[in-house]
Amino acid sequence: MKINQLKAGAVLSYGILGLSNLVALFYTPYMLRMMGKSEYGLYAIVASVMAYLTVLDFGLGNTIVRYTAKYRAEGKLKELHSMYGMFIVVYSVIGVIAVGLGLALYFNIELFYSKALTADEIRKVQIMVLLMTINLGFTFPLTLFKSIITAYENFIFQRILRLGYIIFNTTIMILLLEMGYRAIGMVALMTVLNVMIQILRFLYCKYRIKIKVRFRGFQKDLFKEISGYSFFIFIGVIVERLYWSSGQIILGATVGTAAVAVFAVAIQLQQMYRNFSTAIPGVLLPRITAMTTRESSEKEISDLFIKTGRIQFIILSIILFGFILFGKQFVIIWAGPDYAQTYIIALLLIVPLTVPLIQNIGITILFARNKVKFRAIFYLCLASFSVLLQLLLVKQYEGVGSAFAIAVGLILGQWVGMNIYYYKKENIDIPRFWREIGRMSIAPLIISLITFFVLRFIELDTIIKLAAAIVCFVTIYLPFFWKLSMNQYERDLLFKPFLKVKQKIFAK
Repeated sequence: MKINQLKAGAVLSYGILGLSNLVALFYTPYMLRMMGKSEYGLYAIVASVMAYLTVLDFGLGNTIVRYTAKYRAEGKLKELHSMYGMFIVVYSVIGVIAVGLGLALYFNIELFYSKALTADEIRKVQIMVLLMTINLGFTFPLTLFKSIITAYENFIFQRILRLGYIIFNTTIMILLLEMGYRAIGMVALMTVLNVMIQILRFLYCKYRIKIKVRFRGFQKDLFKEISGYSFFIFIGVIVERLYWSSGQIILGATVGTAAVAVFAVAIQLQQMYRNFSTAIPGVLLPRITAMTTRESSEKEISDLFIKTGRIQFIILSIILFGFILFGKQFVIIWAGPDYAQTYIIALLLIVPLTVPLIQNIGITILFARNKVKFRAIFYLCLASFSVLLQLLLVKQYEGVGSAFAIAVGLILGQWVGMNIYYYKKENIDIPRFWREIGRMSIAPLIISLITFFVLRFIELDTIIKLAAAIVCFVTIYLPFFWKLSMNQYERDLLFKPFLKVKQKIFAK
């Protein structure tokens, strides 16, 4: 049953990613044109500001997953139920704090944005901040149940819920845009849907998983242990916000909403790219925690690290090389000529991000081993440096300066620092990892270089020409990658499901 949940969870994850990216391809340009740069920029500013309040989670989500898996493996159900009661209390307190901070922000918006935003824009920002504050106040006490569902490896329900959110959010938002609602309507819809999702998760945990919650027997020692573990995850969450939310906030305060809109679209493209690497590690955290509890060999962990990294590279490489070759024309046709600079910004974000993405399983291993201290502190220093560099560059170079500062932090931290740490401290076979990734990269590099020189003589100025060029690239790329870059395990992993479907069809 659990294996089915893992496989189905991973398959549904990539199915949802495919659907969400398809929706984004068709919905985003429509939304950008309906909202305009100013309205979309306002939404991006508020979303980035409020994202900082989500750090009040303090990394407890991953903590719940880890300790649930640990207690279940050890058979400590009484302690598990007491832990859930403790977390409900903690999350309720966090919810109250989040509301307080949100209200403080609501009354001081003008102080931060009066130089770059008009009075009408500030009023709209205040309304959106208030809606998001209500959202956080309701969400935090129920956040526990999402982590419980993940810890119990009930991935199918989580993915179906996400699928429903994508469909309902997109459909209703299109109706709201047609009715004349803009940024405020988008935030209001998000608030309503988020509340509904939290309630559904609670009901699923209560009636399907049938969890028990005990508010007696508060475990002080456990709370201290969890606090120590969560603290460094909390720092990691802050790092995420410094990298991916600071740019919009800084640009909004110093340049204006138009620059924010251009940068925010690049962030969206980065997130679409990033999502393709997160589905497998997300469903493997409980399993890796169990492996750590059983004290699996270092070779087993290294093999998993390399195997998962290769699979992620298979998925990401074609997107990466395709975006490098066709991204500029795609952005201009997709988002409009006003967003041409988005390509450069997105490229500065996506290329440096590729290395940590194909090594995402390493973060999961550190979580499972309770060894996140170095990573958290190291990343915090580099992310802080990145923000300072953004402040120096944005006035002259706007979004490109911000993206360059982020790229510097990613290269120093996640290309250099973490690879040394994985190899020296966690005994993961990093040299073998890069030898294998290097061999996998030869065919894509050769094909991409040839395509680059060919494209110098072709003008891709229409969607038909662009689509035809991409199809030709993919048609050449896939067979060569299949033959020269993939091993037999990876070919079987992709090909066997098609064989099973074929057998079922002919069996009928």
